[in-house]
Amino acid sequence: MRRLVLLTLAALPSIIGAQTTGPVLTLEEAVQLAVKNNPTYLLSTSGRSRAGAAVRSAYGNLLPSVSTSFGSSYREGRPQFFAGQAFGSTSDVLSSSGDVSVQAQFSRASFANIRQQRANLDAAEADVTNAAATLRMNVITQYLNALQAQARAAFQDTLLVSTQAQLELARARQAVGAATTLDVRRAEVQVGQQQVAKLREQNTAELEKLRLFQQMGIEQPADVRLTTAFGIEEPSVQLQQVLDLARRSNPGLIAQQSRQRSSDAQIAAAKSNYLPTLSLQTGISGFSQQLRDIDGQIADARSDAVRGQASCFTQDSVRRGAGLAGISAQCGLIAFTPAQEALIRDGNAAWPMKLTRSPLSFQVQVSLPIFDGFQREQRVQEAQAGSNDARYRLREQELRLTADVTSAYRNLTTAYQTVRLQEQNSATAREALALAQERFRVGANTFVDVTQARSDYERAETDRINAIYDFHKAFAALEGAVGRPLR
Repeated sequence: MRRLVLLTLAALPSIIGAQTTGPVLTLEEAVQLAVKNNPTYLLSTSGRSRAGAAVRSAYGNLLPSVSTSFGSSYREGRPQFFAGQAFGSTSDVLSSSGDVSVQAQFSRASFANIRQQRANLDAAEADVTNAAATLRMNVITQYLNALQAQARAAFQDTLLVSTQAQLELARARQAVGAATTLDVRRAEVQVGQQQVAKLREQNTAELEKLRLFQQMGIEQPADVRLTTAFGIEEPSVQLQQVLDLARRSNPGLIAQQSRQRSSDAQIAAAKSNYLPTLSLQTGISGFSQQLRDIDGQIADARSDAVRGQASCFTQDSVRRGAGLAGISAQCGLIAFTPAQEALIRDGNAAWPMKLTRSPLSFQVQVSLPIFDGFQREQRVQEAQAGSNDARYRLREQELRLTADVTSAYRNLTTAYQTVRLQEQNSATAREALALAQERFRVGANTFVDVTQARSDYERAETDRINAIYDFHKAFAALEGAVGRPLR
């Protein structure tokens, strides 16, 4: 019986890994899935997209802007009267116009804005890196919480096996008159209480696993197994090493440094309002117009030809009367031909795309603001105040980083020493429980002594399990404070 109890108490590692069915999830797979699916982390990447668009826009301000327009209009064919005189066409008129314009503007503010937006992009990149580091720490911590709950549940299994073996021993001793009914009832109570403890720990393990998949941003598959193993090794890094590493690579600190540079560029942009701005502009445009009823224009052209021919013959008569050579042959050439009519119709068919180009124009302008109601001074003061705020926040971040890394490192070293002490305590409590069970078997003590020894062992072993996973959580917290993995 003693050998059975000792084997049961030593079976914790094998019971923890006894599950062999279902999908497998390692820690690195959990982190990768969280980076792809965690909504909070994905939300943080939106700032990087906006910052990248702002950088492209800042560079785009140095390029000329090109715009084009096209329009069309219709006017009814009725004359308009002004001072008793009729103006306008008696035909409906269709018209269209189009233009292409190019303009560019250059100032010192444009170049300062590029510096500012690039610094904002660096800050956004650092924010995403910081969010990824935070997510990794949270996933690792929750992965450890799930493993810790599973280990406690497995330990309760070993205790249940032990209490059941103790119940069998009490019944066997009662059968030979070496134990009382009270001892059997106490053993039965112990089994019942241990079953309740096992049920609670199993439920806690499932809940911690559920929270892990919540961190990952995906649904939990059935019977998933967490398989990553963590070893206990004394931390090899020194405090000054991790502090130097954090000051070089902590994404939160890098983001604040980038915002400091952005605020400095904003000061330069505000001061650039005292400098002139160069503007260049050019463009080309065209216009077309078409009468819906061209017959009146053709009739006018035909009448003009008839009047011109009549005038020509009159001049011919005058010339002949004066004894000069006649020009009747030339007068015969004056006529409105079908070709001329076709030419008029073709010239009228310009709407909507046969545009007549207007003259090309160029414009250069240099503007220098003289006084704007102290608005420039206000913008400069606000930019300087923003730069001071950024500098104070940077100093605050540096102090917080030093405190966080130092406290996380000290917690890690303390957690390692705690693990070693709890291992000794658990081993001692296990030996005490085995001794108490053996003494009860031979009748040297009571079942109360066994119950007390089992309670002591349960506390010691639970503390050992908690100390192991607290050590790994402390390591994850140190990595989170530094901003990058350390192992």
